[in-house]
Amino acid sequence: MTMKTSKTVRKILSHYESDNPGTKANLARILGAGRLGGTGKLVILPVDQGFEHGPARSFAVNEPAYDPHYHFQLAIDAGLSAYAAPLGALEAGADTFAGQIPLILKVNSSNSWATSIDQGVTGTVDDALRIGASAIGFTIYPGADNIFEQLEEFRELASEAKSVGLATVLWSYPRGGKLSKDGELALDVGAYAAHIAALAGAHIIKVKLPSDHIEQKDAQKAYEGGDWSTQAKRVAHVIQSSFNGRRIVVFSGGATKGADAVYDDARAIRDGGGNGSIIGRNSFQRPREDALALLDRIVRIYLNKE
Repeated sequence: MTMKTSKTVRKILSHYESDNPGTKANLARILGAGRLGGTGKLVILPVDQGFEHGPARSFAVNEPAYDPHYHFQLAIDAGLSAYAAPLGALEAGADTFAGQIPLILKVNSSNSWATSIDQGVTGTVDDALRIGASAIGFTIYPGADNIFEQLEEFRELASEAKSVGLATVLWSYPRGGKLSKDGELALDVGAYAAHIAALAGAHIIKVKLPSDHIEQKDAQKAYEGGDWSTQAKRVAHVIQSSFNGRRIVVFSGGATKGADAVYDDARAIRDGGGNGSIIGRNSFQRPREDALALLDRIVRIYLNKE
């Protein structure tokens, strides 16, 4: 794995003023890996959909993807910044692919049968160290009835991770409570979710691309007069809400969609000052060569070559 450092990476690392050299080194590994190394941009492959949706819904459309090694190799061959997955998937390839790409251990997960808006802890900081991961990943659902317990779980895991030099990635997905379905993707809600993740101490924040809908009645006035007509402007507001750009923010690829829509999303993230994409189903559910072509073009967009 070739790691590139740059003034851009050093500036990003300077924003994490309380972190120890070990944590900063692991952030630098992610920021320095792959074809985007040194640019401050990231493209991460997340494969936790087996937990969330089941194996057939996740992999039947592209059967080689049932094998965890397939995802390691796809991320490496595409020159991505990191590969994120639950414990078992990373254990299945940790030795074969050791040192070839930064790993993010997703330490909590859900499934499609549960009725509560929650996730169970399925991995530990010790597991992340044992398999050579650079970071742990965790999901919270702002709006859920038990969001406060989720934040407390993250606090404990993040504190332990930081104490041993690991970085933290927080999936912040608004859901439940008073939120409508449209509200889950609302601009004010997405910005709030990103801000919550920053306040919780996450190094890297993962959120969904927001719509121009404003959900909260009490927030309407704050958004009056603003131009939220383009995705890039909405991305810029989410970045502003993440300590005015002092935290790394990547955006989810969401449900499977056409390639042109994926490219449009990447351009909006780039133009809005986002740090990149964390894109799963839109890559691994395509045949390998198609996935590599799609990821190549996304990387080129972040390199300002598209």
